[in-house]
Amino acid sequence: MPLISAALIAALVLISGCTSKQGPQKELFRKSANIMYTTVAVTVSAEFHEEADDAIEAAFDEIRELERLLSFWTDDSDIAAINKNAGKEAVMVFEPTMEVISKALEISKMTDGAFDATVGPVIRQWDFKEEKLPEPGALKEALEKVDYREIILDVVNSTAYLSRPEMSFDTGGIAKGFAADRAIAKLKALGIEAALVSVSGDIKAYGTKPDGTVWRVGIRDPRSEDPNEFIASVDLNDEAISTSGDYERFFIKDGKRYHHILDPKTGYPAYGSMSVSVIAGSATLTDGLSTGIFVLGPQKGLAVLEAGGIKGVIISSEGRTFVTKGFGDSIRWKNPTYKP
Repeated sequence: MPLISAALIAALVLISGCTSKQGPQKELFRKSANIMYTTVAVTVSAEFHEEADDAIEAAFDEIRELERLLSFWTDDSDIAAINKNAGKEAVMVFEPTMEVISKALEISKMTDGAFDATVGPVIRQWDFKEEKLPEPGALKEALEKVDYREIILDVVNSTAYLSRPEMSFDTGGIAKGFAADRAIAKLKALGIEAALVSVSGDIKAYGTKPDGTVWRVGIRDPRSEDPNEFIASVDLNDEAISTSGDYERFFIKDGKRYHHILDPKTGYPAYGSMSVSVIAGSATLTDGLSTGIFVLGPQKGLAVLEAGGIKGVIISSEGRTFVTKGFGDSIRWKNPTYKP
């Protein structure tokens, strides 16, 4: 998912804590940091402040290392090296880079290219700050540089290669979910029994809070100006949630809404949905899929989720809600307007 401010995250954590009458009391400890050009928040359940602080800092360090490897904007990252050598030669990269690119390709195949991490040249034609439409000729030229099938990975030699000049790979649509996954893995390795990591709007949680309840997050109302207005809440049990919405970054010109979730095949915003939330065991998967499903639209998107046994909530551009099977009692509707 794209970079958005903390105030606009699509899923907001609803945190509560509790105390114990006997023995050391477990509490929730939370810290945030600015990493990957966004707000990263880590909440852990622990008995002692020092234990919690050390674990949270270790999670931050894990994400900082991923930022160093995966940043599109720095000159010394693995991604920068791949892009500089597009059409020239394969580049040796570190294991996390190989993994995130491999996951991106998997999601691209799942969505038939609706999620495409080579869409960068098209994104750069849009100026949402100045609210300007792209020049048609330049956009057409940029579209010719978009094709995830041109990414060649050599797992044996740990290399990545973009086969055509001027192509570029951008992990922005998947890196934050990947970071949440890696941070959770680090916390588990350190013995933290329950935690939640939020990297912008990509959230992953495991274990139970001190009061014995699971983590619960809210799905934002896509047409409310209040970022804390939710249409539903979802329980996470060793799961992740990511939401993509047309309200995150947009402008209206001549009565038409132009938002930042672009169809890699047309170069223009995808208009079938207002909001897509995906829930699965991997935040890497939910991050990329929420974008891909949004581009596919409700009918095709729902079919992809159902085929993969993945939970999701899709709100169409007309305001109709589509929900996959498998939620049971883990979803609670707060706004009857969106309840299916």
